[in-house]
Amino acid sequence: MNKTVLITGASRGIGRAAAAAFAQNGYDVAVNYNKSAEAAETLCTELSRYGVKVKSFSADVADKSAVNEMVRKIEGDLGKISVLVNNAGIAEQALFSDITEEMWDRMFAVNVKGAYNCTQAVLPHMIHNKYGRIINISSMWGISGASCEVHYSASKAALIGFTKALAKETGLSGITVNCIAPGVIATEMNGHLSEEIMDELKNETPLNRIGTPEDIAEAIMFLASDKASFITGQVLSVDGGFIV
Repeated sequence: MNKTVLITGASRGIGRAAAAAFAQNGYDVAVNYNKSAEAAETLCTELSRYGVKVKSFSADVADKSAVNEMVRKIEGDLGKISVLVNNAGIAEQALFSDITEEMWDRMFAVNVKGAYNCTQAVLPHMIHNKYGRIINISSMWGISGASCEVHYSASKAALIGFTKALAKETGLSGITVNCIAPGVIATEMNGHLSEEIMDELKNETPLNRIGTPEDIAEAIMFLASDKASFITGQVLSVDGGFIV
């Protein structure tokens, strides 16, 4: 029987690449999305050719009741969840003095509470089964901080603390909890950046290129695999050496 993975925010970018990687490796895939229904359905159709079950599930990860209902549906359609990738997130640039309480709360609701909601929903089965892989997608800015992105950086730093603490708590249950801190990745989230800024960021990266969603997907697959069975509570920077 195939293992089931839930990837939040899987309709595009890193989540989409991760969904493809898991399908190619024989996992049944639950594709979570919030608003991009068409993109999610297209992805499911594309990945079905790998002979696995792939189905889309709508939920705002910041809404606990919606997440619980989504997980219930996933378990009914695809089986219990063995791997969770907390990928759904939002980003925003603003001077700290211009960040409103609403902006701050929404950032943490999606990026941090979303991980809490999804993890708490899938954890009982993982504990019962004495097996689980939880992979949180943070950011290099969660490590170093980014000017004009205080709320984003703070939320991604919170995910790192979440990862380390939960790893200690769930280790005896055979569950690993790890975090990936991507660098500059060519996704829609960075689509607002000008070509000039992207070139500057590329030049600041020791490997002298912008990362791809597939670069992050490969790291996710490694942490989900048996090859990483003795790795937990760690932050894997996949940033081309941007932060060393």
